[in-house]
Amino acid sequence: MASQIVRRLVRGRASGIFSSANPSFLDRSFSSAASESNLIRATLFPGDGIGPEIAESVKQVFRVADVPIEWEEHFVGTEIDPRTQSFLTWESLESVRQNKVGLKGPMATPIGKGHRSLNLTLRKELNLYANVRPCYSLPGYKTKYDDVDLITIRENTEGEYSGLEHQVVRGVVESLKIITRSASLRVAEYAFHYAKAHGRQRVSAIHKANIMQKTDGLFLKCCREVAEKYPEIVYEEVVIDNCCMMLVKNPALFDVLVMPNLYGDIISDLCAGLIGGLGLTPSVNIGEGGIALAEAVHGSAPDIAGKNLANPTALLLSAVSMLRHLDLHDKADRIQDAVLKTIAEGKYRTGDLGGKSTTTEFTNAICDHI
Repeated sequence: MASQIVRRLVRGRASGIFSSANPSFLDRSFSSAASESNLIRATLFPGDGIGPEIAESVKQVFRVADVPIEWEEHFVGTEIDPRTQSFLTWESLESVRQNKVGLKGPMATPIGKGHRSLNLTLRKELNLYANVRPCYSLPGYKTKYDDVDLITIRENTEGEYSGLEHQVVRGVVESLKIITRSASLRVAEYAFHYAKAHGRQRVSAIHKANIMQKTDGLFLKCCREVAEKYPEIVYEEVVIDNCCMMLVKNPALFDVLVMPNLYGDIISDLCAGLIGGLGLTPSVNIGEGGIALAEAVHGSAPDIAGKNLANPTALLLSAVSMLRHLDLHDKADRIQDAVLKTIAEGKYRTGDLGGKSTTTEFTNAICDHI
């Protein structure tokens, strides 16, 4: 197991395990984001609930690691912005467009009518077409599985999450699933190039085309078309229900998984459960034009907000993904090593990891390892 962990981390560092895989999609020029002091300006959404606390942990760790990031913070508004139809302001979206890189804490959409989900707003307005989530077993943190090393790549802009619903007649509602050739080709191309760039051997397209023959059938057709350009990578197609069973029985059967939106939401959370939960899982959203928005995908946990109990690991590792996207690999290595060492030692762990440490104590322990 130890040798597998070492190989995994070395491979990730050599190629940038969280970095953007396809330069043809992404213009990764950050000269416009850098200030006169040679700092890279990045947008930070602290988010709701525990978001501000774990965002503060990231800022503290970055200060200790001397990371050359200048944060431009934006908060969720209290009123709907008519330009975005949500509680996210147009100015906050413009910040990400200009900086091209950002980090987002958990956001909870307030219950009500007449506005969009905050997360959906970000994905749609910024055209964040691929959600990339690595799931790998952490050394020193025991779960039922010891050899998890998966990458889920989720199409992020359409499918069942297109938001097109209406009532046909009273008691009957209809939701439209949108699958397009352009979006399917784009995410498939990203998945295969990611696999090639990161030394991955297999890409699995997850689907339900046996039932949804036209929508999922189009997605598979696009994946097959892209797969022909990558003969060195094994390509397979797996029905989603069978995929779930196979993942639980033996996660080692998979490598890179690519899938439409809803399936990606389900499978990526399942994979997170294999390694200990969403609190340990990083994520980054890739958009055209060079945008990368890393995020912690767990909830805002309002029940423990402000109590200094939250685990900042997911947001910290997502911040590492942001640094790798910026080619700041030395800084990313130092922070990732410090996080993994702190968890492996077991002296300072938050409640969700079976410990009794506060957010502050856990963060300070990470800083001591940097």
